[in-house]
Amino acid sequence: MINVMKAVKILAIVITLLWIGCIGNVVAAEAGESALGPGDALRVFVYGHPDMTTETKVSETGKITFPLLGEIVVDGLTPSAAERKIANLLESRDILRKPQVMIVTASLQSQMVSVLGNVRNQGRYPIEGKRSLTEILAMAGGVVPEGGELVVLIRADGNKFIKEVIDIQEMVRAGDLSPDLIIQSNDFIYVERAPRFYIYGEVQRAGAYRLERNMTVIQALSVGGGLTQRGTERGLKIQRRDTEGNLQIFAPKSSDLVQPDDVIYIKESLF
Repeated sequence: MINVMKAVKILAIVITLLWIGCIGNVVAAEAGESALGPGDALRVFVYGHPDMTTETKVSETGKITFPLLGEIVVDGLTPSAAERKIANLLESRDILRKPQVMIVTASLQSQMVSVLGNVRNQGRYPIEGKRSLTEILAMAGGVVPEGGELVVLIRADGNKFIKEVIDIQEMVRAGDLSPDLIIQSNDFIYVERAPRFYIYGEVQRAGAYRLERNMTVIQALSVGGGLTQRGTERGLKIQRRDTEGNLQIFAPKSSDLVQPDDVIYIKESLF
């Protein structure tokens, strides 16, 4: 009998310590909590009252159903604020004295961000707590080799949309993470394809190639393997569209910068 009582006391102490640990983790994370919304799956615990343990989902109207309390509006509240609201309701209605409520978010379907474009795994991702742009890109598997350095972020602001273009490579080069924005629910992230140029004619490897930053014409020729024996730089031409879409054809210098979608053509030498 004494051993049974000791076991019960030890179990009670363990449960209390676990509860305190959970409460401590929740308090520490509260500053970075995401607000609850329709579709979020929750588990609600009341310390010392396992019969009140409830698994519920936030309805389209932003409510959950809880034993003895009925429907409770939690839309827009953080889990910690929802805990306090439930505890206050239990106490104000003389159901429990000083109840300790804990909410565990099984899934936050209302806090999602869309990631598309040239990433390894396109899709919708949950944002629990504060997540930066680079963290979300990492969750999506990172940028694929065909991806570019520019990331487009579109965010709703009331009745309008705001577009931000973030240069990831420049951010890293400058060592300035201020452009690494904190992502919000329903943000849309699109990773652009890397710019390309095209080279054909008397080169070793004609084709389409990734345009590196500040690439010159001579560097572009080297990417194509250089000229063939019949090729000549005197016959080098570039086809380029201007801002109005008109095609321009001109003879560039070897030090000129190549622009996105340029077509470099190497003519055959006549001698």
